[in-house]
Amino acid sequence: MKENILYSTDFKEAKLFKRGKVRDVYDLGDKLLIISTDRISCFDVVLPTCIPYKGKVLTKLSLFWFEFTKDIIPNHFITAKIDDFPLELKKYKDILEDRSMLVKKAKPLPVECVVRGYLSGSAWKEYQKTQSICGIKLPKGLKESDRLPQAIFTPATKEDIGHDINVTEEFIEKELGKEITQKLKEISLAIYNKASIYAEEKGIIIADTKFEFGIYEGEIILIDEILTPDSSRFWPKDQYRPARPQVSFDKQFVRDYLESIGWNKTPPAPELPQDIVEKTTQKYLQVLQILVGERISF
Repeated sequence: MKENILYSTDFKEAKLFKRGKVRDVYDLGDKLLIISTDRISCFDVVLPTCIPYKGKVLTKLSLFWFEFTKDIIPNHFITAKIDDFPLELKKYKDILEDRSMLVKKAKPLPVECVVRGYLSGSAWKEYQKTQSICGIKLPKGLKESDRLPQAIFTPATKEDIGHDINVTEEFIEKELGKEITQKLKEISLAIYNKASIYAEEKGIIIADTKFEFGIYEGEIILIDEILTPDSSRFWPKDQYRPARPQVSFDKQFVRDYLESIGWNKTPPAPELPQDIVEKTTQKYLQVLQILVGERISF
């Protein structure tokens, strides 16, 4: 399994633009090269343990959803074919294959566009205190994991360090203006609603997800990743039961383990045991197979 692990990259032939929690991004002038590593972060801390195949799953899922949603909004994807990459990078084909893409260099908007269809995670905690989420009043008596009357747009600030902060729509309007905020809301809800219908037909509930957008040539486009187990809560539909936490295909499994051992959620993060690593890999591979029909054996 080790040959399928990539923790980080160091390409001397290209300028490192950013090393995020999961992705290494290189500046190629008018384009960016995005590489999805097998790093995993929980509670905004990068763990020392990799999840084999994770980067490939994130890339394959994002490519699928970029194609699936391009009728709603253009995205930053250019190509994932290594043969179309700059000549000096082709020697890294074994590293780049199935886990990288060339994208347009957009100017990111400083907001996480979160859409929630179900009451879970930080939204459930906020609802218990205020009966609202990000300033949106919700009906009384909802239980954990309940389906909301309709999907809601609950933005968050995008923090380079520490936790993203849930904010109101009005807060984003002050930052970006009413017109852009409303457009981000409409696009985010449209993507979520279309993807949710598709996923449910395949047997997966998308409880919530987050999108990122940027400005490219004066227009808003979809950037980063989309509808992956890192950016979404995926629940198996046949095991869904409200009024409790749900079985999930996403990294909530790792979060639950870290909570169970009492980690204080500050660096350094603990190593993950082998059985947790393997079960997490299986969950990522399973969601890829269910949604896209692609099987990766390990």
